[in-house]
Amino acid sequence: MKKAFDLGILLGRFQTFHAGHEYMIEKAIGSCERVGIFIGSSQESGTAKNPFTYEEREGILKKVFGDSISVFPLPDIGVGNNSKWGDYVLENVRNRFGKNPDLLVSGKEERRISWFDSAHGVSIAELYVPKTIDISATEMRSYLIDGDYESWKRYTNKALWEDYEELRASVLAAKDNFETDSI
Repeated sequence: MKKAFDLGILLGRFQTFHAGHEYMIEKAIGSCERVGIFIGSSQESGTAKNPFTYEEREGILKKVFGDSISVFPLPDIGVGNNSKWGDYVLENVRNRFGKNPDLLVSGKEERRISWFDSAHGVSIAELYVPKTIDISATEMRSYLIDGDYESWKRYTNKALWEDYEELRASVLAAKDNFETDSI
């Protein structure tokens, strides 16, 4: 059965991946023939807010979703969430897929589609996925720091349970490093 959209994209840091992210990605997979996930702040790792490398985050996403998604780095460019950022995102999508996305899937409360306001002649739909799972990446990092396996596990895909100690070690090693190159 043909899906409503050809190409859907999601942007996120996934520091650390949790059930809310999973729910959004599942919505994208259900709506789109192809799903591109762009990992923001891909150049960041080893810090309290960004403990995992791009490669670790890509591996986590691929472990959960396999070939149903494509994953790409999206380094910060220091412009904030505005149309310059949107132009940069579209350039990255076109470089990877040869076309503009048909759908932007987001879970933030404010409209993200405004990123693309300056892109003339570009029509991108937005699927806003309301936060139905009350969890954040900050809380997930806290569970890892505190060694609260049961709370962490409640919001984590089973495919990642065996990686708990390794993920926890990364977060613990980075928890006191507040330096960042990101905006």
